[in-house]
Amino acid sequence: MFAVGLTGGIGSGKTTVADLFATHGVAVVDTDIIAHRITAAGGAAMPLIEQAFGRQFVAPDGALDRAKMRSLVFSDDAAKARLEAITHPLIRSETERERQAAPGPYVVLVVPLLVESGAWKSRVNRVLVVDCRQQTQIARVMRRNAFSRDQVLAIIARQATREARLAAADDVIVNDDTPLDRLAHDVRQLHLRYLALAGAAPPSQSEP
Repeated sequence: MFAVGLTGGIGSGKTTVADLFATHGVAVVDTDIIAHRITAAGGAAMPLIEQAFGRQFVAPDGALDRAKMRSLVFSDDAAKARLEAITHPLIRSETERERQAAPGPYVVLVVPLLVESGAWKSRVNRVLVVDCRQQTQIARVMRRNAFSRDQVLAIIARQATREARLAAADDVIVNDDTPLDRLAHDVRQLHLRYLALAGAAPPSQSEP
């Protein structure tokens, strides 16, 4: 199935754009949601994470202690690689399962680290980047997650640069304090383009 890889830096508004595609009946597969599912209580990754990192990284409810793991992997590249060796194959296989089951002529795969992980680019037909200024990212994440400015900057520093994402993009949606109706217009234009690329008939004029 024709697949669009939707990506962007933290706080760029990927979820908002993905939700707008969903209003057109497009199937959306979000790798962040899958990652949370496999590290929830009873998730497929949890026995392997406990074995690799110890019980101290498992919260009382049986889910991953995200704050503790985040602190570890931000300061220890080897631990980050060990965690990714557990989670990434599970995320990829579940993403592929959902992609194959998705209805419609094309699917949107939300992959925050699409550019950082070169393998993902070969799995999609188009790369759509949601772009905004770094100061916009910082303000949004501080407001949304109650992180400090330094915490947000540390996350941004571990992601691909804005320039690298734009260089990898086939399509770009700018989301710098962009009104929702403008975002909706931009998404609809891309939806029509993706339908054409996927070989599907355009929607009727009654579609929102």
